[in-house]
Amino acid sequence: MLNGPNLNLLGEREPEFYGHDSLPELERRLQNQANTLGHTLAPFQSNHEGALVDRVQQTRKDGTAFLLVNPGGYTHSSVALRDALAAVKLPFIEIHVSNILARETFRHHSYFSDLALGTITGLGTQGYELALLAADRWLRTHTH
Repeated sequence: MLNGPNLNLLGEREPEFYGHDSLPELERRLQNQANTLGHTLAPFQSNHEGALVDRVQQTRKDGTAFLLVNPGGYTHSSVALRDALAAVKLPFIEIHVSNILARETFRHHSYFSDLALGTITGLGTQGYELALLAADRWLRTHTH
C-alpha cells in the first residue's frame, strides 16, 4: 500500500474531503483485512517523490504481487512515479479518498489511471478496503 504526499495527515486535513480516519488507523484496519484474506500488507507513505519511486522499484525484488496506490498530489504531476509503476509491471489499483472529479479542474487528470487495473475514487478510506478485496480476487484468479 503506497500513499503519497499529505496522506500522513489523514484524519486532520480537510475532513470534509478526507474523512476522520488517521493513516495509522487505516493501516491497522487494512493489515487486519489483508491477514484475514491470507496476505501481507506493507504500508508505505512518503511526502517525497523519490522515496515513493524507490519503494516502487523495491517491489521488483521483495515478492510484492500487487499494489494499492494513492499517489496523493502526485496523481496530477509525477511522471517519475508513473514511469516506476510502468517499469515494475505489477498490477495496481489507484485509490483516491476524495472524488477528484468533483474537485478543482487540475485534479481531474491522473498520470496513473491508464496503467491501473482500476480506480476507486470518492468513497473515503473505504476505497482502500474495496481495493484490497479486488486485489485479493485478482490474485486468486490470475496467480496459482
